[in-house]
Amino acid sequence: MNAGRGGDESDSAAGLEQVIRSFAASWNLFGALVEDLHDESADRLTHAQLEGLIASRGREVMRRLLQDHLDLRFTCEPRLTRVTGTDQVTRRRIEPGHERLLATVFGTVTVARTAYRALGASNLHPMDAVLNLPAERSSHGLRQLAALEAVRGSFDDAQRAIERGCGTRIGKRQIEQLTVRAAVDVEAFYRARAPEPCTADTLLVLSVDGKGVVMRPEALTDATRKAAEAKGGNKMRTRLSGGEKNGRKRMAMLGAVYDVGPAPRAVDDVITPPPDPDSDGPAGRNRGPEAFNKWLTGSVTDNTQSVISAVFDQAEQRDPIHARTWIVLVDGAKAQIDQIHTEAELRGVSVHIVVDFVHVLEYLWKAAWCFHAANDPAAESWVAAQARSVLAGDSEQVIADIRTAAKTAVLGEDKLKTIEAVCGYLESKSPYLRYDTALTRGWPIATGIIEGACRHLVKDRLDITGARWSLAGAEAVLKLRALISNGDFDPYYAWHLKQEHRRVHQARYQDRLRLAAPRASAHSRTQHQAA
Repeated sequence: MNAGRGGDESDSAAGLEQVIRSFAASWNLFGALVEDLHDESADRLTHAQLEGLIASRGREVMRRLLQDHLDLRFTCEPRLTRVTGTDQVTRRRIEPGHERLLATVFGTVTVARTAYRALGASNLHPMDAVLNLPAERSSHGLRQLAALEAVRGSFDDAQRAIERGCGTRIGKRQIEQLTVRAAVDVEAFYRARAPEPCTADTLLVLSVDGKGVVMRPEALTDATRKAAEAKGGNKMRTRLSGGEKNGRKRMAMLGAVYDVGPAPRAVDDVITPPPDPDSDGPAGRNRGPEAFNKWLTGSVTDNTQSVISAVFDQAEQRDPIHARTWIVLVDGAKAQIDQIHTEAELRGVSVHIVVDFVHVLEYLWKAAWCFHAANDPAAESWVAAQARSVLAGDSEQVIADIRTAAKTAVLGEDKLKTIEAVCGYLESKSPYLRYDTALTRGWPIATGIIEGACRHLVKDRLDITGARWSLAGAEAVLKLRALISNGDFDPYYAWHLKQEHRRVHQARYQDRLRLAAPRASAHSRTQHQAA
């Protein structure tokens, strides 16, 4: 045991005695637990009962250790002659023993510290800055735990998990508030963080998408609220009818940026041709591009323009001189494509927009069921043939062939409308269907990463049964889920605590160097407590 903390050997005995005296309450609790475990009655306990005993009693030992340390810090707190705040008021009146409660992962403790006061001015507590105490009652450790639990499951689940792990009951609204506090620095964290370097031949891929989230009425956009009001009230009292959910959702916009090594391939690597009876069997396929350095973001408060701008910001952090090839993968939404063009023009960067090939396949299947009976195996071969032509860069020919087939087939009005919708989609997206170029140059052609993000970040948490979100709660959970998915939570939270120290404490003092007062040595502590 290093009892001295800077004292010489002559002080070691006195230092050890002082340590025991300072932490007497902790020693007593620990000793009582050890005695109970040593008693013969403990021999009748199963290992599960022993785990429960040590967990519950051990938590109180840890809480008492924290309390004893805080009490020691107060006893040895350096006394300043005056403290000046940023309000230019110098506080010369010194009052020790001002207390505040702090709810921690071990339980609630009391923090005593010295207040520096002046008439008509708020008190300053330099020890709060040294300890980096939060503005609210809950500790930063409890805030971190609440945020991690809240983004995994419902607030009810988070409440139960915290109570199981900490023995502390915390309200659901408080968990939401702590989660919101934990997420306040996510955007600033990424603006300040240097991206991983890449070579100029590494592709830079951007992608955006959106998914609706059920919100509380006050959190809906004005347009959504007015549309819902125009429809009138719900038709049924106990459930929603068709179309009524649309008046309860707000769009969560997601963005992704990642790096990709080019992976050239051919049409046969994407869709295999029909088997040739004279061949020796299918040849091995070339693998598609693999993403790395993935970054996700999301927002329910920002519109499409803001999220796309944030995605371009992240891309420019990775490639500030625009030396790399920029690929933008989209599902075909016109508003997104228009905004991407606008953003690229503003920044002077050339982008290659590619519509997700899976969306094209979905439209081809719609056309297929116009020409084939349900469950007809020939529909699959028809779709494969059309898809191979699109991949080869012949989307115009596919459109012409589908329209010709529709004229010769006997189709009802509904099917003719479907055929025209499919052809209209392919025509409007034809500038972004140059899959022949994309395959030759090794570009990705599917939006799997952003589609997966919609499921993982939004559907798996924000779209759980019965959830109705506040704007702040949904925004915080979405940003933290993206942060965790990026693998950045631990470095972010350390950075977040530094920002909290700057906001909550440093911003209140004129002379910030006073906040870094050195700790008293063990010898000094002994003298303080003896006095």
